[in-house]
Amino acid sequence: MSGGRAKRSAGLLLFRRTGHGIEVLLGHMGGPLFARRDAGAWTVPKGEYEPDETAWDAARREFREELGLPPPDGEAVTLGEVTQTNGKVVTAWAIEADLDPAVVVPGTFTMEWPPKSGRHQEFPELDRVEWMTPDRARTLIVSAQATFLDRLVEHSA
Repeated sequence: MSGGRAKRSAGLLLFRRTGHGIEVLLGHMGGPLFARRDAGAWTVPKGEYEPDETAWDAARREFREELGLPPPDGEAVTLGEVTQTNGKVVTAWAIEADLDPAVVVPGTFTMEWPPKSGRHQEFPELDRVEWMTPDRARTLIVSAQATFLDRLVEHSA
């Protein structure tokens, strides 16, 4: 990739064990660009960070910013890195924890909408979060992040 350093993101993937196997907590990306999309519009709660912050610290900070809740304590399972089609390198960890999606208070971002209108609107970072099986998650998650699901399933087998 030319033009300097790739953007880096870090995140936490929560998982829980149920009677029918594990489930993962994914977020649907907020804002007008993803409003009508399902496939490829779900993500591990994550965000960008700068070189002066560790990926682990960023993952925990972004969890709080994106979900409005403190990151859970627990053993962190390293899921490694993936490179998304936009060139962004994402690092993730999984933590076994339960969380009620109803208590999520998503952070927000501002963007010009509609484009070139001069109007800026605020949108939630994630407009909903949901527990789902890894098989269902694989059909909805940003494609490169499916590797995280595979690594988690392998770890929890």
